[in-house]
Amino acid sequence: MSSVTSHGRRHYLFLLLSLLMLGTRAVVNAADTFDSGRNITDGETLVSAGGSFTMGFFSLGVPARRYLGIWFSVSEDAVCWVANRDRPINGTSGLLMLGDAGRLLLLDAGSGGQVIWSSNSTGSTTNSSTAQLLDSGNLVIRDGATSADSQLPMILWQSFDHPSNTLLPGMKTGKNRWTGAEWHITSWRSPTDPSPGPYRRGTETKKGSLPENAIWNGRAKTYRTGPWNGVYFNGVPEMASYADMFVYEVTVSPGEVSYGYAAKPGAPLSRIVVTDAGTVQRLVWDASSGAWKTFYSAPRDTCDAYARCGAFGLCDTGAASTSMCGCVRGFVPASPSAWYMRETSAGCRRSVALDCAGATDGLAVLRGVKLPDTYNASVDVSVGMEECRERCLVNCSCVAYAAADVRGGGCIIWSDTIVDIRYVDRGQDLYLRLAKSELAEDASRKMSAAIIATICVACAAAGVFLSLAFVIWRNRIRRIVSRDARRVAHKNDAAVHVEEGKPDPDDAATAVTAGSIDLATLEKATRNFSTRNVIGEGAFGVVYEGQLLQDHPLVAGLPGNGRKVAVKRLKVSSSLPSRVLSDYTREVETVCNLRHDNLVRLLAHCSDGNERVLVYEYVHNKSLNLYIFGKGSARASLNWARRLEIIRGIARGVWYLHEGLGEENVLVHRDLKPSNVLLDRHWRPKIAGFGTAKLFRDDLTGTQTVVVSPGYASPEYAKDGDMTPKCDVFSFGVVLLETVSGRRNSASPSVVSQAWKLWEERRVMDLLDPAVCRRPRGSGSSEIWSSELRRCIQVGLLCVQEAPGDRPAMSAVVGMLGSKDSRLEQPKCPALLQLGPTCYGGNGMSLDWEPSTVVNLT
Repeated sequence: MSSVTSHGRRHYLFLLLSLLMLGTRAVVNAADTFDSGRNITDGETLVSAGGSFTMGFFSLGVPARRYLGIWFSVSEDAVCWVANRDRPINGTSGLLMLGDAGRLLLLDAGSGGQVIWSSNSTGSTTNSSTAQLLDSGNLVIRDGATSADSQLPMILWQSFDHPSNTLLPGMKTGKNRWTGAEWHITSWRSPTDPSPGPYRRGTETKKGSLPENAIWNGRAKTYRTGPWNGVYFNGVPEMASYADMFVYEVTVSPGEVSYGYAAKPGAPLSRIVVTDAGTVQRLVWDASSGAWKTFYSAPRDTCDAYARCGAFGLCDTGAASTSMCGCVRGFVPASPSAWYMRETSAGCRRSVALDCAGATDGLAVLRGVKLPDTYNASVDVSVGMEECRERCLVNCSCVAYAAADVRGGGCIIWSDTIVDIRYVDRGQDLYLRLAKSELAEDASRKMSAAIIATICVACAAAGVFLSLAFVIWRNRIRRIVSRDARRVAHKNDAAVHVEEGKPDPDDAATAVTAGSIDLATLEKATRNFSTRNVIGEGAFGVVYEGQLLQDHPLVAGLPGNGRKVAVKRLKVSSSLPSRVLSDYTREVETVCNLRHDNLVRLLAHCSDGNERVLVYEYVHNKSLNLYIFGKGSARASLNWARRLEIIRGIARGVWYLHEGLGEENVLVHRDLKPSNVLLDRHWRPKIAGFGTAKLFRDDLTGTQTVVVSPGYASPEYAKDGDMTPKCDVFSFGVVLLETVSGRRNSASPSVVSQAWKLWEERRVMDLLDPAVCRRPRGSGSSEIWSSELRRCIQVGLLCVQEAPGDRPAMSAVVGMLGSKDSRLEQPKCPALLQLGPTCYGGNGMSLDWEPSTVVNLT
């Protein structure tokens, strides 16, 4: 009897399907809504009212395997929801209809009307339910009757409650504590198979803890964001950088724990995707390039692997010598032999047991970290940090505590063990409970370090006093040599923007050697290092805009009520203080005695506890890369004459580093690139970024740090660490070609390969940035202009030649750029384009371009 009933129902569905296809086959390509009288067949689509999303049938890899899904209209390959993830339809016989009780049915007409997928929605009391694709990407089914608390029809079902691998604005992950329903996104099995894969990304919902997002592979946690700190997830500081686009929505209530986000008005399209490889990415649509840009991707490095260093372990990507893993203060490896073999999963154990009964334990702070996993933590948002400290010290099971909200207030207390700690930019402070003896040893070490530092300072002061007369004499000679060199380079040059002898107000009060400045003054100048004052950030420090008041010595003699300065605060890693101190000491020693119009000036420096701060002159027009790689008016503001003068100014600055300091003081910058070239109010270039500079010695041996900016580093330096002044010559050649063309050397084809190709084809004028006006004013100026451009490109190609010996010295480069008729050599094949016995003149080699990296060579 049951088989007859089943056969009858299937026959009924098939007849209904036939009638729908023959009699009610409606065109819905231009609509966003359909009801029970309509259907969607393969080849037809539903488009949201605003045009942002499209629903229809599609294939992945195998054309015969068809899926029903929703995708971004501007990017058809960006599928954000799939109905029949694990049951593709073979062929184009799919049909979507809205059945009785407001239920969506996906049928396969080729198999007699078999139901492939359904929405499982029930509850419609009328036959007038409708399905609609909203402009948020949400597919909803509404009842004909209005809900009790709204004038809109009641929603019976929505695709946002059944996500695939994508989280859109308006969606959420987490748990409904009343119904037990959970929301998470699940990876595809592969790029061509949308069936559920092994990875899922969701929100931790343990009662009494803070919400945080995590990735699981099956039941094994592989990555976590760190807890919500009131502003962003503690281990994802990137969230602060795009908070102007999105509003983060974190809900913690008796009925729900969830995370989602909403797009602010005018924000671009965006999505969060968990990939088949187990990574999570935040992608934002760039309409100008027609491509998705990755704003965030995790895990980002080896320290993001969950519990990488075990219990009480601390991961630091800057500690390559220890395989990134160490123990927090007061702990040692639990298994030294395993630790030696780089097996760190066993974690660390206490060096000295706690004395809970005697109440002699104390607390030590671990700064700037992603807070531990909160699975064994308790949270009380009603208390402050002082009460949090007291609770930890009287609780025998407390091992650490931290603030629950970075805006103030709240307490997290961890019991038993803590795992998954790493250093992270803008991380939080974690307070560790330690035995009294551990804290006493730490105080003793600090006192010894202070005594040693005092002795070193005294010795250094004596050395400075003895060499002061020599320094003054040497600087006077340098200024004379530098002034003469500038006058030669500016001779007969119509593009000069700063007249000789015309002072810049910002150049006042900087003729003396830079001295120290107290930390309180810098905190006041930068509004306590406010994020609103940040004007730049690099691998080693954050740069803030500061305002010194009129009563400060650095402001004396300047017009107005104060002086703008650039305050560079070095990032300090407590596991590598010597490295940060070395960077700071090198930059101070390098820059404080440099005096040249094309070098940024160090005004003061500060060393206070763990703080290392440098104060530079404020350069109003910021960095060169913002203009040559910018858009619109910013790019067009650099006409040809201005670009040529910038190139000449950079050349003069590098010449001064190589040859203006005397034969025994050749300074190699090592990281010359547009972002390290600043432009003052007169568009005069000033070379910055001296934290990587080194004095060159012919007998340089031992261990050195190689700072590699791919695209700018010479091949011999990037590959073998061979450092000579010719490394800077190569970098200058790349900067020259980028300034002329407005193209990055990291593009494809690279600017070096493109310049060489056009040089061989005698079409060098085609390399010029299209933003530059090609009709200069003045009789005969066009010929002069094109001649200058050809000479400039030829000099750039001479600088990027493969062999260092073939590259000219910077004194020769200054002369070639300043002259209009001197004879130049023919350039050889540029570096990075040499393939065997021939020179490749096409698109160049395929390179993976990354930001500046640091490698230690022995």
